[in-house]
Amino acid sequence: MATLGSAQLPAEASLPSAVSAAPVAKPAPRHSALVRVAHWILTIGFFALLLTGIEIVISHPRFYWGETGTVLTKPLFQLPIPSSRKLVPTGYAFVLPDQNGWSRALHFEAAWIAVLTGLLYAIYGLLTGHFRKNLLPSKADISWRALWASFTKRLRLERPSEAEAFSYNGLQRFSYLVVIFVLFPLVIWSGLAMSLGFVSAFPWAVNLLGGRQSARTIHFFVSLALVLFLVVHVGMVWLAGFWKRTAAMITGRTAARKEDA
Repeated sequence: MATLGSAQLPAEASLPSAVSAAPVAKPAPRHSALVRVAHWILTIGFFALLLTGIEIVISHPRFYWGETGTVLTKPLFQLPIPSSRKLVPTGYAFVLPDQNGWSRALHFEAAWIAVLTGLLYAIYGLLTGHFRKNLLPSKADISWRALWASFTKRLRLERPSEAEAFSYNGLQRFSYLVVIFVLFPLVIWSGLAMSLGFVSAFPWAVNLLGGRQSARTIHFFVSLALVLFLVVHVGMVWLAGFWKRTAAMITGRTAARKEDA
């Protein structure tokens, strides 16, 4: 027993606890604040672009290759859907309500919001090393054996391991890089190439795509690729634990695995 004046205290009470004095270490965030904010802005922007893009396509569901394309021109292919304009030959005896006005205005606004957000994310990723540390695959990740193993694991609908909650496998890294550095730039480029103002300022950029109608066709197929990526992405999130993964993209943290008793 330790003595303090006339009072006696237990020996363990007179010494500071090493456990209570040690600082509590917080787990590092799975996603930084900028990545999370950019993710949700791009998500909202993408759905706005998808909805308005569908309305724009409905107004003329025919696609061409080259510089020009009209209702009198034989299309490269045609979507089997009715149009919202009477003069567009579709084979249907009726037309849909014309929503082309508001859809084009919102499409352009959502596009600029998505482009500026994506540009900020790209700058952040390059300056902080986010792409190099979190998305750049190693040689082992991109081997045929590793990619095939990741692919077949997803086909069998196997749940990802706990370790994958804190990192991406090679297939995920490769897919994200293709989306960020190939599909996104191409969908932006082909979208701008349909603008008369852009054509006047940078005609060479439109000519490289084969013309304005070629740019529209490319824009359509790249958009389909992005929609496919979105469907697979949401499916994988659902398989891995939808609410846990969504919470990680909102709060930045992934719940730690409980240790066995």
